[in-house]
Order: sequence, then structure tokens, then C-alpha cells
Amino acid sequence: MKEPTDMGMNRTGAGVSPIDSKEMAKVSEECTASPPGDETEMANLRISYMMTSSVQGTMPPPTTVKGVVRTVIEGLTGNPAAFLDKLGERLAFERTGVRLYEGLLAKYDAQGSFDGGPSRELLSEFHNDELRHFHVMKGALESLGADPTAVTPSANVTAVESMGILQVITDPRTTLAQSLHAILVAELADTEGWELLIELAAALGHDAMADDFREAIRAEERHLAYARQWVVNHAMRDAEGTQQRAA
Repeated sequence: MKEPTDMGMNRTGAGVSPIDSKEMAKVSEECTASPPGDETEMANLRISYMMTSSVQGTMPPPTTVKGVVRTVIEGLTGNPAAFLDKLGERLAFERTGVRLYEGLLAKYDAQGSFDGGPSRELLSEFHNDELRHFHVMKGALESLGADPTAVTPSANVTAVESMGILQVITDPRTTLAQSLHAILVAELADTEGWELLIELAAALGHDAMADDFREAIRAEERHLAYARQWVVNHAMRDAEGTQQRAA
């Protein structure tokens, strides 16, 4: 199998055809009419859109009597919806995490691993961790009387953020190493998200919930450490010319 760092017919650079590139630049200068002004109008248009647009979404109302009571009580001293929004965000991210590792497992099955890369058993373990964390978040939301099937505003944002990572991993043209770089980005964001959630839960007096989240972040930190090492191992061996696929 060819590696992305093998030399190929990449024609994206202007240096591949310097004569044609000069001609293209010349024609561009002669035929392109520069409009008057600068980027100010574009900035003003963006600002006008921002000032007239609505928000990404709103928080759903509680679906149980317990949820209504807790919302009223906690609302006397703060904004319970803000905490529920972040719980919904982590639920959405963990759901995506399960799909990301499913994609990595498929990539592994198609391409195999490399020297210093992951084993299928470890990828499967991390997949199961993500699924378990999804159920932790589902239980946390239900314990507060919230609907775990509702998409909160932050959940909607994190779903959009994750789209690029999912596209990299599920693209049949990307290698396992490239997909591991994408999962490294996801694990970095995931760890930060759990740390914030632990702080919020502890500050709001949800001590048992905070303990559950601390257990989850220990697993996520392990994911992050492995993902970082896999990426480094591949890059170093590739640069040294010693990269070999694992048996």
C-alpha cells in the first residue's frame, strides 16, 4: 500500500508548471477588476447578520415533575439550564466518540496497524469506554429530570465541530495514521470538556456526579496519551524511513 508521504502526481503547487503559472498570474492581473474599498463592507455585513440572527437553539423544559421541582429550586440561586446544557454537550460528544472509534476499527480492519500503532483490542476497549461514558451522561441528565434525547444548544455546536473529525476517519482514502491524528484532536477536546464538567458539578454540589465524571476523565486521559504516542510513533518512523506495517 502506498503511503501519503510517497512521491506522486501532486499538481497542486505552482512550481510544477512555472511557465503556465506565470501566464495564469498575468491573465489574472489583467482581467480581474478590483472593486473599490477594503474588507470593511464584508465585516459590516457579517456584523449585521450576527445582530439580526437568533441563537443556535434553546433549552428544552423539564419533562418530569422531579425536573420541574429541581429547576425551580436551583433557579433560585443560579441557572440550572446552563449545567444541563453542558451535560447535553458531553452526551453528544460521547455519542460521536463511539462512532469515531467504530470508524477507526473499520480502518484497522481494512489496513491493519503499523509499528508502534494501536492494536484492535485497544481500539475496541476505547470504543467501549466512549459507550459507557455516553450512558453515564444519559443517567446524569435523567437524574436531574432532563430529557437525554433533546439536543441542547451546546450539543448542537459540538456536533458541528465534530463533523470534520468524523469525515476524516470515515473517508476511505485516509490512512489509519491520518485517522489517529483526527482522533487525537477529538480526545484533546474531550478531556477539556470533562474537566469543565467536573468543575461545574462540584461547584453546584453534585458530588456523586462529579465522582462519576472523574472516573470517566481518567479513561479519557488514557485515550489521549495513547493517541498522542501513536501519532508521534508513526511520524518519527515515517520521517526516518523505518515505517513498517505491523503483522
